Formats: sequence, structure tokens, C-alpha cells
Amino acid sequence: MRVKVLPCTVRTLVIFALGSVFFQPLCAQQTLYLPIQRSEDGQSPISFMRPHYFIHQASGAGLTSPPISAFQPVQIRHAYGFDLVSDQGAGQTIALVDAYDDPNAESDLAVFSQQFKLPVASTSNGFFRKVYATGHKPAANANWSVEISLDVEWAHAIAPKATIILVEAASNNLSDLLKGVDVAVRNGATLVSMSWDSGEFSGERNSDNHFVTNGVTFLAASGDSGTGVTYPAASPDVIGVGGTSLTLDSNGNYLSETAWSGSGGGLSAYEHQPLYQAQFGIPDDSRGLRGVPDVSYNANPGTGYAVYDSVAISGASGWFQIGGTSAATPQWAATIAIANSTRAGLRKTNLSSADTALYSLAEANLNSHFHSVTQGENGSCGALCDALAGYDFVTGLGTPRVNVLVPALVSRP
Repeated sequence: MRVKVLPCTVRTLVIFALGSVFFQPLCAQQTLYLPIQRSEDGQSPISFMRPHYFIHQASGAGLTSPPISAFQPVQIRHAYGFDLVSDQGAGQTIALVDAYDDPNAESDLAVFSQQFKLPVASTSNGFFRKVYATGHKPAANANWSVEISLDVEWAHAIAPKATIILVEAASNNLSDLLKGVDVAVRNGATLVSMSWDSGEFSGERNSDNHFVTNGVTFLAASGDSGTGVTYPAASPDVIGVGGTSLTLDSNGNYLSETAWSGSGGGLSAYEHQPLYQAQFGIPDDSRGLRGVPDVSYNANPGTGYAVYDSVAISGASGWFQIGGTSAATPQWAATIAIANSTRAGLRKTNLSSADTALYSLAEANLNSHFHSVTQGENGSCGALCDALAGYDFVTGLGTPRVNVLVPALVSRP
């Protein structure tokens, strides 16, 4: 079943159930106008959900300024320590693989960059490219345009000197999106970010070869429906990214994080435990299965990000507050891009096994390289749903202490 965007009226609730497994369309952590408490300026946050999406008519269109409750780039860069690292990703290419066409992706990025005083990334200066996976422009889709705006703008916010490639797949079928991944690699991507997922399926290991390319790191959102494992985050060749809720103090400094209840995670039904997890010793894994996620990042829509999207969805366009593991994934891609950029300056190769490097650093000193998240849960299944000291199936190893983690990744062979 294809994802459809239907016209909505005030308080109209639309739910689309998932279709069949392998060739089912994948939900781009689908758009949700959340019926939750409004922010101080009256604007409702948006989140992305995997198995269903809910649309409520927004209270107003043409939202002309970022919600004051939404995180801005300078806040996130300071919270995680990006502002203590001089490198901004120069020489790296981050590919965002999404479905359908966002006709305004480049112009929306320009608005975002101007608002937050970021370097211009455009087709004309070579720092932004749009690539059609089939060679032909896919159909436009307002739902996925929100996802694309989020991916492009926040990858650029964290690694503003990296090149951004937006790869648009013909549809949100898994086969089309995987083709987009291959096209991203052929177009020179050193990082591939995938803010979409599907329920696991018995033949998924046959698709893992799409994520094995020397010098390229693949990352995927772990999902936004709480406990449970999704693909491609389940692939042992992909860094699965979960979600947290970030709190800053009155001066904008990192204060704490708790596990976000929507963060996907658990033990894969089909993927074998990779060596990096076996050596680290993830808990509750007597059957030798892959644990998800590997790492995490702020994702709660209530602590979401300012995003500009001019493609009207349910009558609303402009500035929104957006969350979800969709938001976390491109920012982790940007983090690895920064490490690779510094490595290139030292005549080192790009990280080929970034997941192995992350677990190795965590094993050496987890609390030095990561904010270990020990509060919160994503379900009611005991230890498998609880944030714990060390690795857990909600937040993985934790969130990055960038000013320590990036130099450590640079120092790797």
C-alpha cells in the first residue's frame, strides 16, 4: 500500500496501517501534527512515526518564524560539543536518501541557512546536489518533503562545510530506496543517512550487501514506535540511531538526557550479532542476535528541531518543530563526516567500520566518549525496554560527547 496524503479538516484523524512485508512502502518516519500541548507561541510540533501517521489540521499556515520551543543549530552544536571542534566536515559528502521529490529542497535550505547564519549550500557552489535515483524526477509528495527538509537542513547545520547530496527514490518501496542507497554511493557519498524503516522480514539479510562499501558509513533511524526492531537499522553493516529527550540548563549547557519513549530498539529476529557487539558484550543476548540501536541523539518531538518546509502539508507551510529518530540520524552522519574530514587532513582514510570504532571506544571508556543515558524506557518489557548503564536497547551506547569522540575517531588507524 502506498503512503497517501489526504486532505484533512480540523481534528480529522487519518491512520494508514502498514501493508505487507518485503515490498511494502516504507514510512519516512511519517509526518504527525501532534495533538499535544502547544509551544509558547501557539505552534504545534511535528514528529515522524513509522507504522502509521496521524494528521491534524494545523492551526495556521505560513508560519513565518521558528517556534521558540524548537532547538536551533547553535544550541545543539553547543550541547553536544560540536562548537569545541574546529572541523565542519569539509571534503565529505553526506547523502540523504529519501522517497519522492521535494521541489523546494534547495530553496528551503537557503531559508534555513540564512535564518541561522550558516554557509550557503547550493547547486551553483557545488555544496548541494539533487540526484534522481532512476534518472527521472519522481512524483512530488508533501509528506516526504517534510522529511527531506529535516534531513537536508540538519545535516547541513551540524557539518556546514560538507557537501549534501539529496537522492530521491522513485517511491517509498524498499527496493526503490535501496536503489537510492546504491546511487548515493556511486555519486561519491562518504556518509549515507536513511531516515526511513520497515518492519523486519525473513529475507532482510539478502539486502545487507547494499551497506558494504569501503570508506562509506551507513546510518539508519531505529524507528519511532517504541520497543521493536526495524530494517535497515537492524543490519549489522548500518549504525542504528535511537532517540532521547535532551535538557539544557538556563545557560544552554548540556544538563541531562532521558530515553525517548518512541525510540525503536530491541533484538533482531533475523540478523546475527556482529563481532563488535559480541566483543562489547550487549546484555540479554543468549541467542547471539543483533541489538538495536547502536547510538542515540535527541529525538523527542517535544524537544524537537526548527525546520523550514515551504511545501504545504494539510494547509501548513513554513517553520515547524520536528522530532523523531529521523532527526537524529542525519546529525550522527554529520558527526562521522567531521571525524572523516579531520582524518583526511592527516592523510588517513575515511572510517570504513565506524560501528566497530564506536564500540571499541565505548569499551575503552564509555562515559568519556558518550553521554550514557540511564533513565527512561520505550515500553514495558523490563530490561529490554529500559535505559541502563552501559549498552541498552533504547539508546544504545548513548549520545556523543563530540569534543572527545571525534578526536578519538580521528586517532583510529
